[in-house]
Amino acid sequence: MKIHIKNGRLIDPKNDVDAIQDIFIAKGKIAAIGSPPGEFEANRVIDAQSLIVCPGLVDLSVRLREPGFEYKATLESEMAAAVAGGITSIACPPDTDPPLDEPGLVEMLKHRAKSLNQAHVYPIGALTQGLQGERLTEMAELNDAGCVVFGQPDGLLPNLRVLMQAMRYASTFGFSVWLYPQELGLTGDGVAHDGEVATRLGLPTIPVCAETIAISNIILLAWETGVQVHLCRVSSAEGLAMIRSARQQGLPLTCDVSINHLHLSDMDIGFFDTNCHLMPPLRGFSDRDALRSGLLNGTIDAICSDHAPVDEDAKLLPFGQSDIGATGVELLLPLALKWGMEMRLPLNRVLAKITTDPARILKIDAGHLSVDSAADICIFDPDNYWKVTAAAIHSQGKNTPFIGMELPGSVQYTLVNGQVVYQR
Repeated sequence: MKIHIKNGRLIDPKNDVDAIQDIFIAKGKIAAIGSPPGEFEANRVIDAQSLIVCPGLVDLSVRLREPGFEYKATLESEMAAAVAGGITSIACPPDTDPPLDEPGLVEMLKHRAKSLNQAHVYPIGALTQGLQGERLTEMAELNDAGCVVFGQPDGLLPNLRVLMQAMRYASTFGFSVWLYPQELGLTGDGVAHDGEVATRLGLPTIPVCAETIAISNIILLAWETGVQVHLCRVSSAEGLAMIRSARQQGLPLTCDVSINHLHLSDMDIGFFDTNCHLMPPLRGFSDRDALRSGLLNGTIDAICSDHAPVDEDAKLLPFGQSDIGATGVELLLPLALKWGMEMRLPLNRVLAKITTDPARILKIDAGHLSVDSAADICIFDPDNYWKVTAAAIHSQGKNTPFIGMELPGSVQYTLVNGQVVYQR
């Protein structure tokens, strides 16, 4: 299939391109940009007049819910939702059932995902067996099976000696370790930020120090072991200051933020809105503003959707008993654009946080539009506002705090390996 994308505004942050240029695709790759290659005859022409043509989005946290949680969502539904959101590369956390701690499970997930011919799936391997925090997984074998990085998504390991061993093992092989900075002993049964809202509503709380103590331990162990660490879903101003300080001292630490935490605070819980039952919890206005500024000044490297579809019944329970999470793959681009507009940023800087920068963290060749690279492309209308409704969301999970809101940026086409996998 040869495709000619014409008249679009091409924005490629990695190659510092922002211009009206045509793209020519052949054999799943970008054959040329600007002028067609010799004897190029397109099978299909896409007119991108008034549209943005950018690299396919790279999302660092998408729970596909398989294996084990098919009642919440299926691989088919969530990958269809991802490409509808312009996402072409997905990092999948290991907290499935069973967890991604064995090569056979990883290979099965990769095979299932590949058979759907939609987004690329990059499994995050479990750091410990069963995610129990007691025995290390065979990271080298998991890497051979397709795991690109290794993580512990439910909080800091209670046994720091095991964590140090895991970090040393990963460092030996050059693997990155992704950690969710929450001290479980302080998190306890908390469900909301330790502030006025939780006090008024009578909700059990999670203090900021649950994050900062975890970050402190991770930083010290990263210095000790020399491993590349990525911190997932930073949520507080204090935690961000610690990360900034460590990086200034030379520690190669990266971190990301959930798109929800860029726009919401604990005030959005309102009267027990379970769509705002997230982890880490939504924190105060000052934390939200610090995260927005940290993303702006480069302390935070990337934005992710932290996509976690939940079945409707699980969100109808009382706040503290409801399932954690929000659907997000179809909102990553619109909410990133909204953040950029509010911060008055050029589009290339906004798109870098959801394309080039997460691809660098994940260590994959994606998030850019270069000749001979895979033709993974998102084409969207930045001026088309659409209303977030259950009917408009392709994900099986309709749980999002942004229901009813009108957001900018509707994806018109998504291409993966030169094939149109979504068309509005």
